[in-house]
Amino acid sequence: MESVKSPVPVNSTPSGVPRSVEPFRLDESSSTKAPAPIESPVIASRYGRTLDHKRRDRRILWGLGGIFVLVMGAWVLWTGLDGASTQIEARDIGHTIIDAHSVSVTFEVSLPPNRPASCAVQALNESYSVVGWKIIDLPPSTLYTRSFTELLRTTDLSNTGLIYQCWLT
Repeated sequence: MESVKSPVPVNSTPSGVPRSVEPFRLDESSSTKAPAPIESPVIASRYGRTLDHKRRDRRILWGLGGIFVLVMGAWVLWTGLDGASTQIEARDIGHTIIDAHSVSVTFEVSLPPNRPASCAVQALNESYSVVGWKIIDLPPSTLYTRSFTELLRTTDLSNTGLIYQCWLT
């Protein structure tokens, strides 16, 4: 009888050599690590690898981390509490040009009930220059949203009339 030879050898390890436990190793020699480099105290001091430097660096990092946490916490508190402030919303409804020296401005203001406020109303000409300006005091009211109409005197023919800004007083 003839033996059938397979194209791949069944056992590629030579006889008498134990098989490697680690499949990724290419050689069958025992594993030996390279000796650690011997570092003198002078070289360690030169490159900042002493125990004192490590402690100082650790303290600095912890200090910077603490400062970062404090600043972030203060920022979160400040922005979170700032959002609770009262808001005023003003909206232009329309304007009517009466003549060359007056304009009527209608606007709507939403503000917290029972709070007085003031609004600045302005009139602009075709080149967007301010030709009329008036500050109006709004009395407190139980209503959240109120509508107002104001007459502005102008120095020149106005093209538009609108709200500039409103604020609590």
